Amino acid sequence: MPTKNRFAELHDEITAWRRDLHENPEILFETHRTSALVAEKLEEFGLDEVTTGIGRTGVVGVIKGKETGSGKVIGLRADMDALPIHEQTGLEYASKTPGAMHACGHDGHTAMLLGAAKYLAETRNFDGTVVVIFQPAEEGGGGGREMCEDGLMERWGIQEVYGMHNWPGVPLGTFAIRPGSFFAATDQFEIHFEGRGGHAAKPHDTVDTTVMSAQAVLALQTIASRNADPVDQVVVSVTSFETSSKAFNVIPQKVHIKGTVRTMSKDMRALAEERINDICNGIAATFGGTVEVKYHRGYPVMVNSETQTEFAAEVAKSISGQCDEAPLVMGGEDFAFMLEERPGAYILVGNGEDGAMVHHPEYNFNDEAIPAGCSWWAEIVEQRMPAA
Repeated sequence: MPTKNRFAELHDEITAWRRDLHENPEILFETHRTSALVAEKLEEFGLDEVTTGIGRTGVVGVIKGKETGSGKVIGLRADMDALPIHEQTGLEYASKTPGAMHACGHDGHTAMLLGAAKYLAETRNFDGTVVVIFQPAEEGGGGGREMCEDGLMERWGIQEVYGMHNWPGVPLGTFAIRPGSFFAATDQFEIHFEGRGGHAAKPHDTVDTTVMSAQAVLALQTIASRNADPVDQVVVSVTSFETSSKAFNVIPQKVHIKGTVRTMSKDMRALAEERINDICNGIAATFGGTVEVKYHRGYPVMVNSETQTEFAAEVAKSISGQCDEAPLVMGGEDFAFMLEERPGAYILVGNGEDGAMVHHPEYNFNDEAIPAGCSWWAEIVEQRMPAA
């Protein structure tokens, strides 16, 4: 089954929504205009229920099928927030907000789910209930977690939940997915070393935090090379190294290090946190200094359920004829919080093989992917909850 004809008819309208969202990006939970637009559209489509303010600025809509005797309830989720990046596309619909842009395609995700919601509200050709979920603050704010903490799954009785992300480098309108661990857990660390500062000509009178911290940066790489099972995934990256003195002739009293850890399993996540603490405390003791390690757990590993992933892949194949096995992604995705609460699956839809990657100031969502994305949402519902 190819993309649905109705989405070809709606393509220009959905594209206009997407480009309006692109012009007016909003960051984290500040999606006030976006959320209001989404709620207005859902009301206009005639949904059975539209609720705002879930997860601060999230929007939830309910569409009941022609029949609901199956008792099935499926959630479909799209993210709404933009990134703090200054756009450099030169597009006529480029961001009008300095320092903010839709550099990850959430404008496309929101527009595609709106398109699917319009179609499903028109046809209602399914037996069950659809809950459309428009989430703020995917980009580091944990909006998915906040929506779940506000009772998203329980309040609307969601039994399964599905998500989608556009993916540059994948052929336009095709799909890719994998079961099990898919996107990495994303943690952050801060390390504060303190020694005894002094004159650079008299290092013997100091406890040199620069040398101490440099040793730590190198030693942290042994977590991946010497502590982790080579077939398990872990990335430890030091991304900031700041001394308390900027002078040429002063050995600094303090050094502040920042970085990120990416893992694909709970065990590896725990090991990385433990080893960072042990390594830094050991090095500080060796050099006669002190250290404070702050480890901040972020998004968990995003894990696709086996059954729902197989189903999602079959739906994708029915639309585009192709659904490849996706690679592991060491980036994070806070749909992971929803998949911790309910079985479900997250799929990638091709944004085309040309163009910038996500989180780049020249990235742009490809509007030609809209029919495939909308069709996948609609077919998830109609095939999972077929009408009698």
